[in-house]
Amino acid sequence: MDQDTEPSRRVALLDDNPAVRESVSMLLKSVGLETVAFHSPAVFLASAIEDTGCILLDIRMPEMSGLEVHRRLRERGIETPVIFLTGHGDVSMAVRSMREGAFDFLEKPMEDQQLIDRVLEALTHDTERRASAARRSDSASRISRLTAREREIAELIADGQSSREVAAVLSLSVRTVEGYRSRIMAKLEVDSLAQVVRALMQ
Repeated sequence: MDQDTEPSRRVALLDDNPAVRESVSMLLKSVGLETVAFHSPAVFLASAIEDTGCILLDIRMPEMSGLEVHRRLRERGIETPVIFLTGHGDVSMAVRSMREGAFDFLEKPMEDQQLIDRVLEALTHDTERRASAARRSDSASRISRLTAREREIAELIADGQSSREVAAVLSLSVRTVEGYRSRIMAKLEVDSLAQVVRALMQ
């Protein structure tokens, strides 16, 4: 896999039909997307799937069903959007997969534009998911800098209590609370109380 390619532009395709792998890969390439195609669930599951922004899974395969592959991905904590490719008669299975967290399912033979549109939507969803996870991780890292007392005061402030009210609750002077508040904002790298609230919520 080319490490210079953005993860959000990579698509992983698992289908035991070589004709499907070739046609889907060529179609997605025509709109600037890199496709990494797999013929075997075992090889697929052993690969760096986390580097992709969308996964296309065939539901019926001799070695392992797409539904089982999806379950194994979820057990590993992989949240990359999954679009199932279903044959005739597999719709009920695909609907079940949606209940279990799949992004969508498409019936074969797929219309080219429909497949492109849904893959692009899945890639956008994955980009937003990654950005949100990065923000949460950054907030968690900054919050971990707070002492237990600072965290306690930050949570009271986030609940809307003034410095005077916090001082009364914790039997501290208002000046002491103001000092804590300044240190909290410095450690969280924020400029306003609204940002303190946002950081704690994330």
